[in-house]
Amino acid sequence: MKSLCVYCGSNAGGDPAYATLARTLGARLAQEHITLVYGGGNVGLMGIVADAVLEGGGEVVGVIPEQLVNWEVAHKGVTRLEVVDSMHTRKARMFELADGFVALPGGFGTLDEMFEMLTWRQLGLGRKPCAFFDSNGFWDPLMAMLDTMVRERFLHPEQRNDMWQGNDLDALLAWMRDYVPAQADKWLDEKRRSALKTTPEGA
Repeated sequence: MKSLCVYCGSNAGGDPAYATLARTLGARLAQEHITLVYGGGNVGLMGIVADAVLEGGGEVVGVIPEQLVNWEVAHKGVTRLEVVDSMHTRKARMFELADGFVALPGGFGTLDEMFEMLTWRQLGLGRKPCAFFDSNGFWDPLMAMLDTMVRERFLHPEQRNDMWQGNDLDALLAWMRDYVPAQADKWLDEKRRSALKTTPEGA
C-alpha cells in the first residue's frame, strides 16, 4: 500500500480525542512511508492529519476544488496540491491516487465521499478497501444503521461486512494490506438474474 486517502471533518470536533486520532494516523502514515491523499484543506481534522504527516517527513497530496481555494482554506504547505474544477472531479481524482480509503470523524462531506466509494465498489467500479477509524465509538451508530439495512434487505450482508471499523491502528493497516474484496461479481450476477426474472417478455 503506497497511498491512503483520508476523509475527515473540516472542523476538529468537540472532543480533543478526534484531533489526537488524526495526529496519530498522520504520524503513522509518515512512519510507514504511505502517502496521504486528502481534500487539501488546512482546517479541522483535515489540517491536523496533513500537518502530522508533513511533520513526520511524509508526503501529502491535496486535491481541492477551485471554489475552496478561493475561500482561502487550501493547505499551501503540502507536497503537492491539485486544484480541480468541482467536487465530482475531486472524488474521482482521489480515487485514482489512493490504494484505500479511511474515514475519520466528520460530517456530511466525510459521509458523502466514503459512501460514494462504497457504492462504486458495490457496482463493481472499484475494489479498494474502505475503513472507518474510530474514537469513543463515533461510528457505532452508523454501523448499527448498516445492520438495519441488512436486516431490512436493502443491503447485502457481504457488502456490509466488506469494510473495517475500529480504533486499533495496527489492525486497520494490517487489514488494509491483506484486503481481499468480497465476492462482488457473484452479488452483481444475482442482481442481474433477479432483474431478468422481473423483465416482461419482449421488453
